[in-house]
Amino acid sequence: MKFVDEATIEVIGGKGGNGASSFRREKFIPKGGPDGGDGGHGGNVLAIADRNINTLIDYRYARKHMARNGEHGRGSDQYGAGASDIVLRMPVGTIIFDAETNEELFDLTQNKQTVVLAAGGAAGLGNIHFKSSVNRAPRQFTPGKEGEQRKLRLELRVLADVGLLGMPNAGKSTLISRISNARPKIADYPFTTLHPNLGVVRTSESRSFVVADIPGLIEGASEGAGLGHLFLRHLNRTRILLHLVDMSSLDPDEDTIARAVKEMKALEGELKKYDEDLFNKPRWLILNKLDMVTDPAATEKAFLKASRWKGPVYSISALAGDGTQKLIWDLQDALDAAREIEQREQDMAAGVFVEEDRRFDVTRGSTES
Repeated sequence: MKFVDEATIEVIGGKGGNGASSFRREKFIPKGGPDGGDGGHGGNVLAIADRNINTLIDYRYARKHMARNGEHGRGSDQYGAGASDIVLRMPVGTIIFDAETNEELFDLTQNKQTVVLAAGGAAGLGNIHFKSSVNRAPRQFTPGKEGEQRKLRLELRVLADVGLLGMPNAGKSTLISRISNARPKIADYPFTTLHPNLGVVRTSESRSFVVADIPGLIEGASEGAGLGHLFLRHLNRTRILLHLVDMSSLDPDEDTIARAVKEMKALEGELKKYDEDLFNKPRWLILNKLDMVTDPAATEKAFLKASRWKGPVYSISALAGDGTQKLIWDLQDALDAAREIEQREQDMAAGVFVEEDRRFDVTRGSTES
């Protein structure tokens, strides 16, 4: 299935049914009074997050979604039937914007999360609601309200803990296939990866994390060169970025080191141009394909000296699996620590803080063991 991560749609809620103006007329009851029923509520257009969907391709071609109108009220106290809702299933990670104001309306981050995209119109009232002691034969009724109408822009950002980035053919697809259940296309030419791939890395029965692989970046990506700029948004939700560098063609005694460092700095520059927050995410350097280097230790030392890299460094061979196990465990530990900090911040925001395995609610002053 083709991967589509952007779409524009129009959603229209159903119109509410009109109320009825009617009077009861039966044999021997010439003045039975008002009996006009209410109309039915117009249908809503809903969006529900579905973890079994991973693309917005359904909305690339089906762009207009209209809910049904509610039925009109009738005499004999008959109320019109409400219209059924339309449910649009979208991938988890979809962000919904107002296409005209670019305002973010909803962020579908949880499976089965449901939001109302366009509310149906309210039902009109029949004349039975207007009778009173001074108005025995009301002819008033109200029409149904129009449903909401919106033009929306859908943007999919995959939910992943770790993002892989690097130049084309840096070995990102090989790495994700080695450490996770993902099976992307792997070939010896640039831009083999044409769309993001997700893989689940399971370190134990209860511990795991998700890795995202996007197409390789080249210099000028922020201005539209190559393919990677189209998918950089998918790294916005990640906690850690792994910057892969292909070491296979480097030699510590030649200027290949300088070219590799230049490419690395250029990619960092593209990240900064695209999004400052993305550039500031924790980034680990992964020196890949060291099994193809004559003197791995000397090459690694020369590259690190030339690049002046200060962050975490891992030397691996994604193809052979060398060094990947330590990388996996260190990533898991770092992500667990980040999740714990995030949970503590949420607890503090909610008025709860944790100390020595006891949970205190500062809003009530009570404790729970």
